[in-house]
Amino acid sequence: MNLIIWLVIGGVIGWLASIVMKTNGQQGLILNVVVGIVGALIAGWLISPMVGVGTINQNNFSVPALLVSFLGAVVLLAVVNLLRRGSTT
Repeated sequence: MNLIIWLVIGGVIGWLASIVMKTNGQQGLILNVVVGIVGALIAGWLISPMVGVGTINQNNFSVPALLVSFLGAVVLLAVVNLLRRGSTT
């Protein structure tokens, strides 16, 4: 059951991050889930130690963990856009 929640929350986080970064039209459902989960993984390495909050990859589904995971997904999309187009927008 936890896996299903993890996938759904990862998909929502990836979808919201793609809206913020204006890449929503380029991504499908699977890519949104991947962006949400990989973004949470990146946030676990970079952001979590600074703020002391876990991510959705650590089975922490609190509001601060969702925000940290979302921020990681936005960072991931910004890096991908920077490598792909040369700009973050």
